Amino acid sequence: MKRMIGLFWLAALGIVLVPGPGLAAPWDRLLVFGRVEADPNKEYRVTEENGPWMILACSFSGENAHQQAHDLVLELRRRYKLPAYTYEKTFKFEEDAAGRGLGSQGRRVRMRYRRGPAVREIAVLVGDYPTINDPKAQATLKRLRYYRPKCLELTPSKPIALNLAAWRFFTKFTSPEKEREGPLRKAFLTTNPLLPKEFFVPQGLDEFLVELNEGRKYSLLDCPGKYSVQVAHFTGQVVMDQAKIREVEQGRRQLESKLAEAAEKAEKLTEALRMKGYEAYVFHDRYASIVTVGSFDSVGTPRADGRIEIDPQILAIMETFGVDKSKLGPARNPAELLKPKELEGIPFDLQPVPVKVPKRSLSARYVRNSP
Repeated sequence: MKRMIGLFWLAALGIVLVPGPGLAAPWDRLLVFGRVEADPNKEYRVTEENGPWMILACSFSGENAHQQAHDLVLELRRRYKLPAYTYEKTFKFEEDAAGRGLGSQGRRVRMRYRRGPAVREIAVLVGDYPTINDPKAQATLKRLRYYRPKCLELTPSKPIALNLAAWRFFTKFTSPEKEREGPLRKAFLTTNPLLPKEFFVPQGLDEFLVELNEGRKYSLLDCPGKYSVQVAHFTGQVVMDQAKIREVEQGRRQLESKLAEAAEKAEKLTEALRMKGYEAYVFHDRYASIVTVGSFDSVGTPRADGRIEIDPQILAIMETFGVDKSKLGPARNPAELLKPKELEGIPFDLQPVPVKVPKRSLSARYVRNSP
């Protein structure tokens, strides 16, 4: 009775009991708590909402690949309480490829893939981890290599669609430790295959600039296009001292008044342009504020000579807010050429230019929104 009470309190405190080294699978009998859905009538396919980091447990191919991958997902969910998913992909190969050496007629040897022109594989992925170094991911990966799912039990008479299963069956292990590992011992951490590369190699802004522009009315961060046209910019005092930058980021120092004045002009000009019906945006940096007009997916069309023919709408914006070209000419006063157009007393740039729209970092957004 005392032993039963002791086990009960160990479970209540979340303490895990690990079998001794003499057992074949040291992680196979862990007391796992938590609920993970395991409905045999459902297909648990990976989505963009999973991950972004996952464990690739194994992959299947062949006639029984779908069923055996489905069985493994259910067992991982039901028995080990792991959120497991399937991901299917077809690999297409060329009908033939150039091999090494020359044939009898002096031509390159042509070779064919033994598995045919296309191979369908189904991977089993585990987990929803925010980073590759997530402690839970690392612990799960370590345990997974010792699991022995019943659906993957291998005998000479039982065909398994698991890739390299036959090779693993006849492999002689070199150490007792390897002998204890299960069929998923080659599992490794990878990325969610449905997420774009930009998620893992973000080109977004740093957190300080995002916070500086987040929530502002007509922020350039909310521009839906890839490009806009900068029609005005206002500079303040450049902050070069890294210590001062850190103080600004931590809220212990305010930006100098010149930069605040530049930001105020940019905000005022953006509001004025919006009142006139222009799609205007504003963006603040550490050393300047800019005002842009328009939203475009490209700057223009590439030409045969390598140059780009600017989109007519972009060109129209540049001409509308840039210097008046009718004033150009040898008989004109040079001072007139340097006089910018204005709106409510605020000057535009002499030469508006297309600019790339800054974007928030996709992965940083995921981490901030993660529980």
